[in-house]
Amino acid sequence: MKEWQRAFVLHNRPYSESSLLVDLFVESSGRITVMAKGARRKGSALKGILQPFTPLIVQYSGNGEVKTLRQVEAISLSLPLFHYALYSGFYLNELVHRVIVSESDSTPLFLAYLDSLQQLAKGIEPEKVLRKFELILLEYLGYHIDFNHCFATGDEIIDDMYYQYQPEQGFMSSMMQNSSSYNGRQLRAFADKNFDDLECLKAAKRFTRIALKPYVGVKPFKSRELFLKLL
Repeated sequence: MKEWQRAFVLHNRPYSESSLLVDLFVESSGRITVMAKGARRKGSALKGILQPFTPLIVQYSGNGEVKTLRQVEAISLSLPLFHYALYSGFYLNELVHRVIVSESDSTPLFLAYLDSLQQLAKGIEPEKVLRKFELILLEYLGYHIDFNHCFATGDEIIDDMYYQYQPEQGFMSSMMQNSSSYNGRQLRAFADKNFDDLECLKAAKRFTRIALKPYVGVKPFKSRELFLKLL
């Protein structure tokens, strides 16, 4: 049996008349699917606990793809997410669910995820929170791009110059200005994960969508569809 580990629910779905299959983001083990026996029974406390954005500690066992949930406790109330912050939280869950593999050491990303939820709950601008997390996720996935130097020459980025993004290589100085180009000031914002400037924030969204595409695929995010209905 595993020791107690911190976790969050990413998604759950019915499994038989009385049980649930629950996808967990576990601090030191990545994405784990567990069967919660009896969670759908009338009066079961499990269904109320096994909800997104509730900080949990869990124990589970098993060697197969689907583990058996042995014990679970909520260590605090669900983080209060409403309106745009709520859909942003769902987006984080979808993103993690798509790219994190099971039985992987994910502690740094788990802490970044927890920090992101806490910032959303505090009312921090959701777009800033999401862009920062996406850049941390890219680092976790091994996508190490140097935002401070031109990859072709090694020269330091200059604020007023434009740079063309080359996938898996970095940024190269260029006179072109299109959907793959960014100025030096924007690249420095990416490096610092500081998006107080609106134009830098918009540029970061454009970059992370391009950079994450090989990992998340082309299937639309349900959270984005829900978000668009609010606009």
